[in-house]
Amino acid sequence: MVKNQIIGDRDTRPSPLSSEDLAVLRDDLREQRLFREDQLRQIAAVPARTDEAVPGRADEPVRRRSAAQTEVRVKLAASERMVLADVEAALDRIAEGRYGRCQLCRRAIDRDRLMIVPQARYCARCQQVREAGR
Repeated sequence: MVKNQIIGDRDTRPSPLSSEDLAVLRDDLREQRLFREDQLRQIAAVPARTDEAVPGRADEPVRRRSAAQTEVRVKLAASERMVLADVEAALDRIAEGRYGRCQLCRRAIDRDRLMIVPQARYCARCQQVREAGR
């Protein structure tokens, strides 16, 4: 019997998570949380420069550079806080028994996707739809 199959077509059912997978993912998320918290502490520990330059003087570039560095630190801290919130939300979902389900379609998120992005909230399909809508 000949099977009709499109080239590149594959089984699209998500791989189930084993209890071992869940333990590995939980450990990874905890490690990520510690890393992000440490990053935020390091960013906060950098003293803000208060170079009071007089416009038109030679120290004006130093003041602008200091302002740019402050802006970068603020954006880095905001990014770290966003990722930390995603990691903590994933740990909450694990604790509540809701981990590994897409928050839009409620289908299981593929195991391989979770192993790469353990804080993923959406299956690959829903993530693509969300990103296309931006």
